[in-house]
Parts: sequence; structure tokens; C-alpha cells
Amino acid sequence: MIIGVPKEIKTNENRIALVPAGAEILVRNGHTVLVEKNGGVGSGFTDDAYVAAGAKIIDTPKEIFAQADMIMKVKEPLAQEYDLIRPGQVVFTYFHFAASRELTEAMIKSKSICIAYETVELPDRSLPLLIPMSEVAGRMSVQEGAKYLEKFFGGRGILLGGIPGVKPANVVILGGGVVGSNAAIIAAGMGARVTILDVSLDRMRYLEEVMPKNITTVYSNPHTVREAIAEADLVVGAVLIAGAKAPNLITRDMLKLMKPGSVIVDVAVDQGGCVETIKPTTHQDPTYVVDGVIHYAVANMPGAVPITSTIGLTNATLPYALQLANNGYLKAVKEDPDLAKGINVIEGKVTYKGVAEAFDLPYVPLEQVI
Repeated sequence: MIIGVPKEIKTNENRIALVPAGAEILVRNGHTVLVEKNGGVGSGFTDDAYVAAGAKIIDTPKEIFAQADMIMKVKEPLAQEYDLIRPGQVVFTYFHFAASRELTEAMIKSKSICIAYETVELPDRSLPLLIPMSEVAGRMSVQEGAKYLEKFFGGRGILLGGIPGVKPANVVILGGGVVGSNAAIIAAGMGARVTILDVSLDRMRYLEEVMPKNITTVYSNPHTVREAIAEADLVVGAVLIAGAKAPNLITRDMLKLMKPGSVIVDVAVDQGGCVETIKPTTHQDPTYVVDGVIHYAVANMPGAVPITSTIGLTNATLPYALQLANNGYLKAVKEDPDLAKGINVIEGKVTYKGVAEAFDLPYVPLEQVI
């Protein structure tokens, strides 16, 4: 199989979908790997490193898309890439379809096979290709939130951990999954008072057992969300419904309850966000203010730490990429039901229910297609 790895073109996206070590493994298995020129530089990997691993360096993305049987990316295709994608071509990346009708319709039109990292799912319902970036984004959310609480950035001017004699900040985390628990670890480690809201009693029992004592859990409903955000200095949106749009847990009216200069970091922005007033931002222009509350909504947060993120991501994706390359996508997904859940769109048909429901599109179960 010919595997193409184009350079990421999303604003300030420095990650790459395959490290040289991964390219070497694919080449040793008899495959051809095409990497766009300077595609790995932002993650610390030179073209020479890819060549030494057996990959071929290609000058333009157009050439890569034209030759490759499978495209590996980090972020979803952007508008200038839509027409490069061919019918029958496998595209293996983060799609987050439920956040974009334009992208969904473009991939339907392309008649490609869209395998989304974020919906590959293990029997225990964990998402192995989302976990590494959720860990990064969760930890970064507190790091960024603490920065924007500084007066210089328009925040309240409060130190997250306080000092002796001065109480620490209140951090509220909506969701106790991978993002939320990683955010909580960092916030608690910095000395903040942390509240995690979730709807799973089993998950909250687990968190109460393993988390530091400055973390408390609260059952999430509109009343407890309103109470929590009224006291919050930093709110982290960490809600995920796999493959579907995130629910709006904080409405526009609720913002009036929050302190002026408080900060919201909505990690769920990739899936539409769990805050009604959220809209995607970039690393170049990461924040905006609504009703005195700073909103941070960078849709590719892990792109700011590309060395950590790229290695963490490719550690997880490479085994699945190898399955797809060695067996072809049809055999691979028939043999691996976890990978099969990653197929969201196949040859013009939407095979993931959450995506179909997000835009009222026809849903075709995967087994009817393959």
C-alpha cells in the first residue's frame, strides 16, 4: 500500500501523523510511505530522518493525495484539501464530523473512506486514539487557564494555587473523563480547589478514590452547574459524547453568574463545545470575551506542544495504520470491530449514527455497506 502523509495546514498545527520510526515499520512491512517536504519539522523530525527510515519526500500535497491509497493526517481535511481526496481513498485522521456540516458533506461527496481516530472504540468504551490527545489537552487546559487568569491577559489577577494566607482559585471541570481527570490532576497539583461535575456515579466514586483530597465530585445537573460556575475562577469544558455534538451545559444566561475576569477553557470545542457562547479560536488569537468572561477555545490545543503530542498520538495510531496497510481497510475492519467503529463515512454513506443525527442525514449501518 502507498501511505501518504501530507503536511498539516490548520493554523499553527505543528504535529505530523507519522514519525520516522513509524515510517520505518510500515516500509519494513512492504509499504511505500510518502511524506510531504518539511512536514515533520514542526515536531522536530527532519526530512533526512524520514529518508533514513525509508520514506520518500514529496514536494506537494497534490502529489501525495494523487498517489496514496491511504492518507494519514492529524486534523480534519480543510476546504483546500477537499478536492484532492479521491473516491475509494482511505483517510485516517481526527474528523470530529459532528462539529462541521461542511466537512461532512464534502467527505460524503468525495466518496472516500473516512476513518476517524476519535471513534475507534474498545469493548470497555474507551477511545484509544483520542486518549493521548485528551491527556495533552486536559493538562494544557489548566496551564492555559492559569495564564489567562493573570491581569495582564485580562483575567481576575488570581494565582491558581494561592499562597499561605491567601486562598487558592476555584477550578470547575465539566466532565470526569480523560480530559477532565487530567485537568484535575494538574489543577490540584498546582494547589487549586477543584470540583469535577459528572453524571456517572461510578466514575465519581473512582475519582474520589484516586484523586488528591483537594478534588471533590458533584453530580451534574443544571442547578449544580449554575452553583459551581458562580464560584469558579476557571472552568474547563471536558464533556465528550463519542462522535456526536457536545451538549451545551453553560448557556449564555449562565455567564452572568460568573465572576468578571474568570476564564472558560472549552476543550470540547472540537465537538461543538459545551458552552453556548463558544466558537473555535486559534493559537494566534486564542481568546475572546463575552459578558466579562474570557473564552479560550483553541481547537487544536495539542498542536502547541507538537513533540509530545506527535509522539503520543503516533504511539497509539501506528498499530491501526499497520492493520489497514497490511490487510486493506475492508479486511481490517471486518477482523477488528474496534477499528470498524472508526468508519464514519464510506463511499458517500454515513455509517456513524452520531454524525447522521447531528445533521439529520441518512444513516446506513456499516454492516450493510461492507
